[in-house]
Amino acid sequence: MTIDQRTRAARAFWGDPEATDDQVQAALLIAQQKKFRAKTVVGLDLDRKARHLATLGALPEQIAARALIVYHLAEQRPMMAAFLDALGIAHENGLIKEESVKPDVAKVGPAAAQIAKEFPPDDVRIYLTTLLCQDPETWGALDETVKGLPAFAPSALRTGPP
Repeated sequence: MTIDQRTRAARAFWGDPEATDDQVQAALLIAQQKKFRAKTVVGLDLDRKARHLATLGALPEQIAARALIVYHLAEQRPMMAAFLDALGIAHENGLIKEESVKPDVAKVGPAAAQIAKEFPPDDVRIYLTTLLCQDPETWGALDETVKGLPAFAPSALRTGPP
């Protein structure tokens, strides 16, 4: 992810009222790595907490997963909706309505190609990779599609793994 994307994901993470337990863990992690007191981290404003979280080299899987989910819900709903529309999956503003929906494998590649034309390539890559990582059983057909996407923009400042 670019530093901008990581920062936006971190802002969404800190702004999620349902992520309290993960936020405590993130504050402890930041405190440990930055040599702060945990109480100091908790008291920081949103921008500073987001900046600190975004610049950590690696995050525990649970915190990274939560940050990616809330980032997409906060900032990428149009892309999520466009992808689900292209797949013919019923949704409400990018959220799938039914629980056990399995996409038509034949539609996955064309749907990914369609959103790749409409949205920034780095955003598309992160979204599709997130789907694949979060639920490989449902989104396994994305594996080859994700591998075929262009790499992150060379001009983008990167920090840590995508």
